[in-house]
Parts: sequence; structure tokens; C-alpha cells
Amino acid sequence: MEHIARIAGVSVPTVSRVLNGRDGVSSLTRERVEDLLREHGYRARHPARSGEIALIDVIFPEIDCAWESEHIRGIEAVASAAGVAMVVSSLTGGPVATGQLLRRLRLGRTDGVILAGGSSAGTMRAALSSLNVPVVALDPASRLVGEVPTVGAANFAGAYNATRHLMDLGHRRIAMIAGHPEIRCSQARLDGYRAALGREGVVEPGEFSFESGLTAARRLLAAAEPPTAIFAANDFMALGVYEAARRLGISIPARLSVVGFDDLPGARWASPPLTTIRQPLRDMGRTAAGTLLSLARGESIDPHVRMTTSLIVRESTSQQGGVQLGGERFG
Repeated sequence: MEHIARIAGVSVPTVSRVLNGRDGVSSLTRERVEDLLREHGYRARHPARSGEIALIDVIFPEIDCAWESEHIRGIEAVASAAGVAMVVSSLTGGPVATGQLLRRLRLGRTDGVILAGGSSAGTMRAALSSLNVPVVALDPASRLVGEVPTVGAANFAGAYNATRHLMDLGHRRIAMIAGHPEIRCSQARLDGYRAALGREGVVEPGEFSFESGLTAARRLLAAAEPPTAIFAANDFMALGVYEAARRLGISIPARLSVVGFDDLPGARWASPPLTTIRQPLRDMGRTAAGTLLSLARGESIDPHVRMTTSLIVRESTSQQGGVQLGGERFG
């Protein structure tokens, strides 16, 4: 604060008033001090003692589906129990919204940050690196280096089990609709599929969206030898497969078995109910929040947590030839 005051030509109490959002500072002086704080990456922080953590920030690339909602519910449960407030933000507003978010964080309004999914990309991590604030990456989109703790899911194992489930039902023409190639979990799920199959298989690219699942499934089902089963790398794309099959008059699961990934709340209400790989999304949120609070208190943590996925068998898969298993069970 003394350094900022000196180069701004103001008193230390003036810098303090700017940092704490108090009145008594002209707009020009406030703007000059804030610019210098941003330029120097200033972040006022004192080691948190028990009960002193007041606010954490949770940042998503976007918030548009139940995937984010489940994470938020888990984070909120832990924060609420600890008496800690939380602010949820997304980066969908572009550079302006991102700049406003970073400005608030730089001015010391948070005790820790959870970066979810693609928000843990290099740009955001680099912007936070000088703030002396604990950061946890929840389901990071890319492989992280350095000291950032991570919480993720066993994507390879989940995809392996999904593919093995279809093989155990007698399917051999098993295609996959993969996720975005630049997202880390997409590659892990693709690798799990290929490991179970023992070969490359037939893979169509997707974007983790309903529309991409629909487009990819239409291409697969129009082939001379269409697959008898499709593993989609998330539930939204699996529902796109449902729509492609409906348009082509292909019955699920009599003529086509479908498996998704995530087990979002709507999966069980699909028609037929969707067999899928359950990611413990809410528990992942809880674990990320607990890790962040421990970091803020200076406690020891497990720096890299990978949570178990489970096969949930419903009515969208059957033995090749159409013998439906029915019901819901864990595998």
C-alpha cells in the first residue's frame, strides 16, 4: 500500500479507502489508484484463521445446463455449512465481463476461487497468479501444471465401462460420438472407449451439444453397416442420438442401444430412460469447496482428486437382437 501510495502521489489511507470501497476519494484519484493496483497485481490478503473466510468465487465458462447446477449445489452445501458466502460468475460476457470480474478479485473481495471447466485455461490462471489467493480447478478442461489443486472424475474408466457394457450385451458394431477434442475429458473418454474395444472403432466428432449428437448420429446411422450401439461422450449428445433415431424410425433399444455420460437429472426421464455413466457432479463440487476452504486455512490437502464414476443401467440398452434388460441398476 505504501508503494502504491508513493507512485500515485497520495496517502496510504487514501489507498486503503480505495481498496475498501469507501467514500472520500475523488473519481480521478480512485481511478488512478485502481489502475496502479491492477498494473502491480496487488491483492491484500492475510492468512485466514478459523472462521475468517467470508467469500469464495466460483467461475464457469458458461452456465447453461444441469452440469453446472449440480456443481453449484455441491459447492453451496459446503460453503453454507461453513458460513461462507459465494459468488457464481461466468465468462460468457466476453472480455468486458472478464475484466470486471478480475478487477473485483484484484481489489481483494474474495478469499478463494474455484475455476470450473474451461475457466481454468491459462489466461484466467495467469491473471489470478499474482493475487495470493487460493485457487482450485474443478474438472479442468486442460492438463494443469504447477501448484493448482484439481478435482476431476475417472473419465477413462467410465468410458471403458460404458463400452464394455455394450460388448457384454453382444454388440460389436459400437460407435462413439466424441466430445470437443481440445477438452481433456474428451480424450480420456475416447481412450477408454478404444481400450475396451481393443481397436480404433468408429468415432464421430461432437461438441457436447444436442445438435452435434444429432448430426453425428445421422451420419452413423446412414452408413452401409450402421452401428447397433452408440456411446455418446455426454448425455446431451446421447439425446441427440435419440432424435436421430426417431427421425429415421429406429427403435431404442430394439434396434439401437445408446449410452451417455454424466447422468444429468433429465437422463432418467428420457424415453426410454437413458443408460449412462454417472459423474458425481455434486460431490465433485463439495470436494472442490472443501479443498478450497482447507487451502485458505493453511491446512493440508490432497492436491489431485479423481472421483469414481458409475455405470447406471436403464432401458436404452439391450442385448443385440433387442432383448431388453429393463429397470435401473448400478454396474
